[in-house]
Amino acid sequence: MTILIGLIIAGASLIGGFAALGGKVSVLWQPWELLIILGVAVGAFVVANPMKVIKGTVVAVSDALRNAVPNKREYLDVLALLYGLMRELRAKGRNQVEPHIEDPNTSPIFQKYPSVLRNANLTTFICDYFRLIIVGNARAHEIEALVDEELHTIHRDQMKPFHAMSSTADALPAIGIIAAVLGVIKAMGAIDQSPQLLGSLIGAALVGTFVGIFFSYSLFGPLASKIRMVRESRLRTYIVVKQTLLAFMNGADPQIALEHGRKTISDIDRPTIDEVENETMSAGAAGADNVQDLQGAA
Repeated sequence: MTILIGLIIAGASLIGGFAALGGKVSVLWQPWELLIILGVAVGAFVVANPMKVIKGTVVAVSDALRNAVPNKREYLDVLALLYGLMRELRAKGRNQVEPHIEDPNTSPIFQKYPSVLRNANLTTFICDYFRLIIVGNARAHEIEALVDEELHTIHRDQMKPFHAMSSTADALPAIGIIAAVLGVIKAMGAIDQSPQLLGSLIGAALVGTFVGIFFSYSLFGPLASKIRMVRESRLRTYIVVKQTLLAFMNGADPQIALEHGRKTISDIDRPTIDEVENETMSAGAAGADNVQDLQGAA
């Protein structure tokens, strides 16, 4: 929504200001200049990036347009899920927690938090490190080093669409000049025509430079920044998991371990202690019900 509002403000200011100066707005409509600029930009983008990055950029643009960042509800789900797993591990031991880790899609604990299950990468991340905790041979500092390395890799992969879009934005002014040069070449071919026709051809050529700069700094550049903001916000949930599990491995009670994770959330989206407590109480009640179900089945 903010992207749309920003584009409306920018476009209205641009066209309105140009018209107020006495310019003819119709002169700005040069479809062939647009075809050259956008076609060359897309072609260069395809040349510079593998197909996986191209598809990832399409997804990243969609996420940016929807502002698909984690909200307070999603953070609460992550914290409550972690609490449920830590509580099960602390109270019942490894054998009863392992089924939840091996098949999270059928786990009653995971099923209670579909927002986490929908994020397959985050679910795998949680299960992998709980599995290491269950094994019991790794020390906390070893787990921390491993998590940091994986987070670095995840961050690098998640930023590939941002870098691809930024490179395209940086290239657009030069691509606009290419379109302008082609327009000037066309104008020079009509040098023997009337000054009115020659002026319109030169004006159309200059539109190419304008469009390239406008697209670079008013569309593609801001969109790349939005992609980076969304991707970095979504990586915050991994930091929450990391800090919570490290505190738990160092001997903190599950409720205290959650505080280590909660403190890494930005103030805007950070749930209060009371909200986390209410969620964890629900997770605890669900855990008790699961124990009774397991006992009954036995």
